Amino acid sequence: MMENQISTKAEMAEVPQAAEVAELELQAVIGFNGHVPTGLKCHPDQEHLVYPLGCTVLIQAINTNEQSFLHGHGNNVSCVDVSNSGEYIASGQVTYMGFKADIILWDYKKRELIARLSLHKGKIEDLAFSPNDLYLVSLGGPDDGSVLVWSIAKREAICGSPAAGLNVGNATVVIFSGGCDEMFVTAGNGTIRVWELDLPNRKIWPTECLTGQMKRIVMCITMPSDDSFFYLGTTTGDILKMNPRTKLMADTGPVKDKFSLGVTAIKCLKMGALLVGSGTGLLVLCKSPSYKPIKKIQLQGCITSITLRGEGHQFFVGTEESYIYRVNFTDFKETLITTCHFEAVEDIVFPFGTAELFATCAKRDIRVWHTLSNRELLRITVPNMTCHSIDFMRDGKSIISAWDDGKIRAFAPETGRLMYAINNAHRIGVTAISTTSDCKRIISGGGEGEVRVWQIGCQTQKLEEALKEHKSSVSCIRVKSNDEECVTASTDGTCIIWDLV
Repeated sequence: MMENQISTKAEMAEVPQAAEVAELELQAVIGFNGHVPTGLKCHPDQEHLVYPLGCTVLIQAINTNEQSFLHGHGNNVSCVDVSNSGEYIASGQVTYMGFKADIILWDYKKRELIARLSLHKGKIEDLAFSPNDLYLVSLGGPDDGSVLVWSIAKREAICGSPAAGLNVGNATVVIFSGGCDEMFVTAGNGTIRVWELDLPNRKIWPTECLTGQMKRIVMCITMPSDDSFFYLGTTTGDILKMNPRTKLMADTGPVKDKFSLGVTAIKCLKMGALLVGSGTGLLVLCKSPSYKPIKKIQLQGCITSITLRGEGHQFFVGTEESYIYRVNFTDFKETLITTCHFEAVEDIVFPFGTAELFATCAKRDIRVWHTLSNRELLRITVPNMTCHSIDFMRDGKSIISAWDDGKIRAFAPETGRLMYAINNAHRIGVTAISTTSDCKRIISGGGEGEVRVWQIGCQTQKLEEALKEHKSSVSCIRVKSNDEECVTASTDGTCIIWDLV
């Protein structure tokens, strides 16, 4: 054994290290992160959607699904905005406590980085462009608490100020006036402020808006292009209508049937109507002052983004459960255009001998995807359970899956029908699974560290052997091509090779 180690070390020393490691090129992404508030934007060219995904900002063509990527952030993107002209995209990120969080200004046409703006600490909460692309206003997160105005031409900060007063919570949303480059609004926990930019003195002057006895936490904000009023959606499930000139509340509603789980997204349409999204996934068209639903549809997951295509004849809605819907205004019917897992993906597997399909599992879902079009072909859902691992049988006739309720379930890959289930396969859930190439055995690993070999017949599944050696849960199993040996890895830090014969 010792000789082996020495010789492999000597061999490694002889291999010349490649000067540059070739990076894998990203081809396509399946997914949408619905946890970023107002993260989904329709570009003014009406042909593209812009949204963040992890550390990347994605630009996707609506008709052809062609994707391009903006790489540059070192951590997750927390907010994104597109300028009115469509020339610029700005995105902000989160970072570690005490470190500076970057805002990146992108050139939309060239798809490249123009400037990196670093002054805020910890997190960028929200961003907004002024109507004529002169300024960008940014809001720092809870550790930072400041609002800054940047000059887009000079790529530098003009002025800044603490975003909220001393006796209120943090400001979390910002919006620029629809027509004037010198006014914007910030809002958040118990604070609504209208700001005026005084360029000659490099100052911004805030005015608190008065809401009387009402104490509200604002989640979203929208302003029409004529600046007549602005609307705020709150965690309480009502909408406040404020006048930016008098800084007073015009009205509030709905009085009785408030939006369940809060108003999480809001968008003003041309003729004064509002599109309102709630935490329960209800999308409503309503008008001030009653805010009673004129039209409504129920979507899947908490609505976090509503973005208009052009004037709003069509609009897109993003939800926390990674769905993007397209809705036509006239018939108010939704079409699902993007979907993905909204929990951590636990396993990915290709069937034997083909790369056209692959299957993934996350939490309660197993999904089968078409590789070339990135489309979902099949979804298998087992409610309130977690799927830890999946494998295709070599003959392609079944998908074998490992579940945290201790069952091994086999599904038909075309229909998703349950073919059979092995109950109580492991005591503390099934954590890993693999199959042999003759399709006669399944090898499973459990949370208690046991590896079990199951014989699969036409109608029967029986336990052939239980192998106990690991001290902790089995995380991965791989079978040798001749089906005589398998290797198991475990969270106890060991790998064991087993003789299956």
